[in-house]
Amino acid sequence: MHSTSLLSLLSAAATASAACLPRGTGAVQCPITFDGRIPATTELTDFDSSSTSLFNPDYVKGSSLKWSQIIQFPEGDTAHFDNDTLKSFEVTISDDSIFQTQKGFRRAGLQFKGDTNTASPGTTGIQTIHLSVKIDPARPLNLSHEYILAWHESADDANQFNFQTGTIIGQESLGADTYKVLDRNNKQIWSTPILEDSWQNFAVTLDFTANTLQVYYSEGDAPLESVTDAVSNNNAGEGQYQVGILKKPTGTSDVVNSGYQESGIDEGIIYGSVFIENGADGCVSL
Repeated sequence: MHSTSLLSLLSAAATASAACLPRGTGAVQCPITFDGRIPATTELTDFDSSSTSLFNPDYVKGSSLKWSQIIQFPEGDTAHFDNDTLKSFEVTISDDSIFQTQKGFRRAGLQFKGDTNTASPGTTGIQTIHLSVKIDPARPLNLSHEYILAWHESADDANQFNFQTGTIIGQESLGADTYKVLDRNNKQIWSTPILEDSWQNFAVTLDFTANTLQVYYSEGDAPLESVTDAVSNNNAGEGQYQVGILKKPTGTSDVVNSGYQESGIDEGIIYGSVFIENGADGCVSL
């Protein structure tokens, strides 16, 4: 056999082997506070009813839209903590993604069912929010804008942390094509480049007693690793978690109510392995 033919066969075998690698090998090790992992049998219309959705069906979205018009179920492999009984989902935004009177934003944010603005179990002790993300080439984000993709919004409207991408208003030097974790003061704690074809897995631990946050990260189906120390952060104010897309406008200092958003928006990002776990005794699922 010619050496070139042998190399071709070996390359093909390696590709086939990689394609058959198991997905969703991550094991949840800690008690789950809120579970946003989607059962494989879920229908889009299940997101529209409080009896069938893992999230609040009424918030936070354009008033003319149902969640079944916002969520998509993409093809492809599952994320790190999603086994064969679970599937990923995509949150999309359009020109109609205007929540209440917030005409500056384009917004679709999922809130966990049972996560209340005050006295929520998600704001006691130590909590870790997990999520995996993958870009959708058919619905690319416009990274000249600032996006918040997961966050914890306190009851007084100050976010304890933001998981973001795009061009951060007033911090353009941070670079647009990265995922970033910002603290309550909008200071970047950590960032990593956006990958084109791989799941990227993130976890943010909020210690509501010690007032710290810590970031974990991995790619593909690799175990999460700590990428920061537990850094000081003001976690006061209770509030609620959101996972989805909040796209800010450009060209204004009043980002909630005004500014530029292009027409014909069709953008989305794919999520998997979404859950919040109780981190008592330092427990973190990796």
